[in-house]
Amino acid sequence: MDVLWDRSAPATVREVVDALNGRDLAYTTVMTVLDRLAGKGMVERERTGRAWSYQPVAGRDAYIAQLMLDALEMAGEKDAALVRFARSVTGDEAEVLRAALGEDKA
Repeated sequence: MDVLWDRSAPATVREVVDALNGRDLAYTTVMTVLDRLAGKGMVERERTGRAWSYQPVAGRDAYIAQLMLDALEMAGEKDAALVRFARSVTGDEAEVLRAALGEDKA
């Protein structure tokens, strides 16, 4: 996903494999992973000649936010989990949260 998020245009399997240079991954492995990500709705694909081009459905920040929401859903006590999270963020991160919550009140 990082390769796709870091690009400004869709990528073919070959382009993803090339971007992952230094990693010992087979072309077919990358193709299978991209196909599964498409099946899960995380990437969309479009036929480009004989190859498929892949691009993320959502940005990295939206994906991370969804992971955080999913984790919160698993919490037995959501309030306690939110409080623990809020107490663990840095001062700058807390300011971002305060500003975001303040926007909802406007």
